[in-house]
Amino acid sequence: MSDGAIAAANSCPQGASIVGADFRKLETPALLVDLAAMERNLATMEAFFRHRRAKLRPHFKNHRVLALADRQMAAGAVGLTCARLWQAEALVRHGIKNVLIANEIAGEAMIRRFVELSHAAPIIVAVDNPRTVDDMALIAGEARGLLNVVVDIDLRLNRCGVLPGKPVLELARRIVNNGLRLRGLMGYEGHLQPLPPGPAKEHSVSEAMKALADAREQLEDAGIPVEIVSCGGTGDFAIAGSYPGVTEIQAGSYLLMDTWYAPAAPQFEPTLSVLATVLSKTEGKRLVVDAGVKAVSGERGLPSVKDQPGLRVKALHAEHAPIEMLEGDTPVGVGDTLELRVHYHDGTINLHDRMFGVREGIVEEVFTIERRPVGIE
Repeated sequence: MSDGAIAAANSCPQGASIVGADFRKLETPALLVDLAAMERNLATMEAFFRHRRAKLRPHFKNHRVLALADRQMAAGAVGLTCARLWQAEALVRHGIKNVLIANEIAGEAMIRRFVELSHAAPIIVAVDNPRTVDDMALIAGEARGLLNVVVDIDLRLNRCGVLPGKPVLELARRIVNNGLRLRGLMGYEGHLQPLPPGPAKEHSVSEAMKALADAREQLEDAGIPVEIVSCGGTGDFAIAGSYPGVTEIQAGSYLLMDTWYAPAAPQFEPTLSVLATVLSKTEGKRLVVDAGVKAVSGERGLPSVKDQPGLRVKALHAEHAPIEMLEGDTPVGVGDTLELRVHYHDGTINLHDRMFGVREGIVEEVFTIERRPVGIE
């Protein structure tokens, strides 16, 4: 067991006693990860990028576990992507310093923290607004040359990013003129990730990649070098990761996967479940377990019951989930445990402090899920 797993086990009341024990002894609800499936997912992604020019920069936000970030780095990742400044700070403290914040930051307090972090590591952040560029230069002062940025381009997700074309060049010139270090370009075609595999998806993703390639050519024609072209996700890694000029892919969901995303990325196996205890049973009608919306996200749909085809989750209440018996009575009774397959893992992981790594029914590791410090963005 890794040092991080041992520390996590010793830090939680049931951790020290549960490692090496049957996972059904865990206090419920408990977040479980199938270690063997997770390792197969890790190996599948590593094999794809092993001999490619583009490399993997996996997203930390999908698991927020430092020990898993270490495994991704050991499997060939060039660095980590994260969604928030506090996540970058946690990674740098841990020793992972090649980090891209694939999100905008704004406001004096956050920019000051970014400047401070840039003294410790070459953290990269996405920018899409000239005011932010000006504020960074002003706040950093003589240290502005330490600040690494990429221009964020809107690839029709309609979220953050400047529009392709003239706005990209204008922002890039502003970055250079302000003395910041422009590392390249970033775009996220998130709206294309859930599309089913096939020619239509390949065409749409390739169009998005062409927008990035055109922007790169535009900057280089203007004498502005482009080192990084960062994009992609689990749903289109093979398409985006094979497109000429793309240097890195920000896939994250591949490692743990969930049942919502799985149809769009059939190369990867869902690994997560929430262990729940049956609290009540109405014979022939329903069970009620102790895992509601405080333990498993229902934002993108309801979880399913693992290895129990005759049972169906009907709803998620605050502390309970009623489960319908579809085939009459079931031998499952009060006090027994069930596993609910996680349908949306980002939302579910956010509800837990620990994740229990299980292999062949035995708890092998206890992972600490990093949380945002109080009062910090």
